[in-house]
Amino acid sequence: MAHKRYSGGCLCGGVRFEALGPPAKPHTCSCKMCQRHSGALTISWVEFPADAVSWTGPNGAPATWRSSDYSSRAFCQTCGSTLGAIDDKPVVALVLGVFDTPNRAELRPTTHSYRGGRPKWWHVEVGSPG
Repeated sequence: MAHKRYSGGCLCGGVRFEALGPPAKPHTCSCKMCQRHSGALTISWVEFPADAVSWTGPNGAPATWRSSDYSSRAFCQTCGSTLGAIDDKPVVALVLGVFDTPNRAELRPTTHSYRGGRPKWWHVEVGSPG
């Protein structure tokens, strides 16, 4: 059976990716690290095994910054776009905002991590639409 193909990239198009599914752990996160990485109160993620992700743009793989003892944050060195995180597992977690088609049902976040990190007025909806 063929896996679904997902594509996306940064703002300038220098870093592009193709990922072969199925995607894992679609979730949102409001931890301080994700907030500072993205500039947003909440960021949406989905994971793929590292060997299922190919960097296809003219700039190749994204630049990385070691953010913890198990992960590096990935970004475009040219335009600064947040792309995700490359974990030591090996897992590549991509942020949903960089996907060409982020509205695919299997990418919809089902859980929210670090809910306490968000301001009380910030509402995050995960799971099936109500």
